[in-house]
Amino acid sequence: MASVDSRSGFCNSNSTFYSKRRPIPLPPNPSLDVTTFISSQAHRGRIAFIDASTGKNLTFSELWRAVESVGDCLSEMGIRKGHVVLLLSPNSILFPVVCLSVMSLGAVITTTNPLNTPGEIAKQINDSNPVLAFTTSQLLPKIVSAASSGSKKLPIVLMDEERVDSVGDVRRLVEMMKKVPSGTRVMERVDQDDTATLLYSSGTTGISKGVISSHRNLIAMVQTIVNRFGSDDGSQGEQRFICTVPMFHIYGLAAFATGLLAYGSTIVVLSKFEMHEMMFSIGKYQATYLPLVPPILVAMINGADQIKAKYDLSSLHTVLCGGAPLSKEVTEGFMEKYPTVKILQGYGLTESTGIGASTDTVEESRRYGTAGKLSASMEGRIVDSVTGQVLGPKHTGELWLKGPSIMKGYFSNEEATSSTLDSEGWLRTGDLCYIDEDGFIFVVDRLKELIKYKGYQVPPAELEALLLTHPEIADAAVIPFPDKEVGQFPMAYVVRKTKSFLSEKSIMEFVAKQVAPYKRIRKVAFVSSIPKNPSGKILRKDLIKLATSNSKL
Repeated sequence: MASVDSRSGFCNSNSTFYSKRRPIPLPPNPSLDVTTFISSQAHRGRIAFIDASTGKNLTFSELWRAVESVGDCLSEMGIRKGHVVLLLSPNSILFPVVCLSVMSLGAVITTTNPLNTPGEIAKQINDSNPVLAFTTSQLLPKIVSAASSGSKKLPIVLMDEERVDSVGDVRRLVEMMKKVPSGTRVMERVDQDDTATLLYSSGTTGISKGVISSHRNLIAMVQTIVNRFGSDDGSQGEQRFICTVPMFHIYGLAAFATGLLAYGSTIVVLSKFEMHEMMFSIGKYQATYLPLVPPILVAMINGADQIKAKYDLSSLHTVLCGGAPLSKEVTEGFMEKYPTVKILQGYGLTESTGIGASTDTVEESRRYGTAGKLSASMEGRIVDSVTGQVLGPKHTGELWLKGPSIMKGYFSNEEATSSTLDSEGWLRTGDLCYIDEDGFIFVVDRLKELIKYKGYQVPPAELEALLLTHPEIADAAVIPFPDKEVGQFPMAYVVRKTKSFLSEKSIMEFVAKQVAPYKRIRKVAFVSSIPKNPSGKILRKDLIKLATSNSKL
């Protein structure tokens, strides 16, 4: 590839940008599952997980023993390759035990958000058809309610560490972890190409879809993470990460339930995000890395004086931010308030197994507003979304990605798969970007219509469909409304039926009863009609302009 520009990574002959990072080696053995791959990595780490609130920990040897024992029990329960297992739980040190055990058998893990309503969980159960569910006693009623809408009974394993009474015919994870592996487990051959996870994402548009990631996708992701941190400062296995991001989400699952284990890091797990607990845990456990999303970073800048007076952050050397590119003001504001802490960024999608681009040094982060350079072994294209022409550096178009971590497709949804993945394996990200002359990616806007609320993805189509079930609503459109605190929140434009006096409050309450808290509509405007193009597609851009300029339709 003699025609690849050494600065930008752009190749003129095929209009492709190539990663400038060291390529990642993928294991040649086709029969390899991600659990075996991670557990076979050499490192000097001792403690894998610490529960931030109780201090209880799992060493690496205890973790792998637990994974083997639970795998054995699952095998005895009849769990086989290709079976789907549902996991509904807040972050815990046992979350990765479940994921790794399930994947070691070639079975498929599907996670769901603990904030989801029984109705939302039921949709995922009906779509993914799990044969078993892991959950906590607190979330058990949601699973029972969600599963009861289907025809078959869903066996359940409880993840609570303390004894739970009056639960009926339910197994307990802690008992499974104590089992002495028998060595008689049914060993099925698991290939790198087999499905490992089924995470639900709103994709580039519309309602939630199951993203099929293979063992190879996850192995490539693990290798990328190890490469990124392994070359960091040579103190392999000495790093301690605070885990605040949800493990059910690709960001948390990739980094904390899988990737960093191969590197020997210690992960301090917070069951949910709480600013005081996060800051206190940094000092208590001498954490070195803090991964977070932009709203938390902004809160750290705004409260810097109180935070530094109250907490010991002396061990912290790096903050990792994902979810949205940081502006110059935010980056500089953070560096000014926390001069000893590096700030690095990452860009990825569920469809790319959480990786795509990153800034790996302070110098790279100083390229303000960038999402970083293409991850190792990743290729990129910038495509004009109207003409389909492939563009070169400094031109804006849709970012397409191709590489070993790109998903296999959407679960039982050929139409969605073919509109997102082309025949050559290029993933259309739905993000409008340009790549500069040095190979840095800048996200300009989202072609996709997702609303990003505190890093959670909210599909407008889902809320619009819900609004239209209201007897007094004739038409509706939902848009992202910009907000300093949360990034964006859902705002609804509503056309009332004649003679209706429906209020903003009653609409917000109607939606709130049926969706997770992060999907709630937080602002309503009434209009006489919803602007649409000739094919009936809502002109969301016009509504966003209207909302932010406060003019009237």
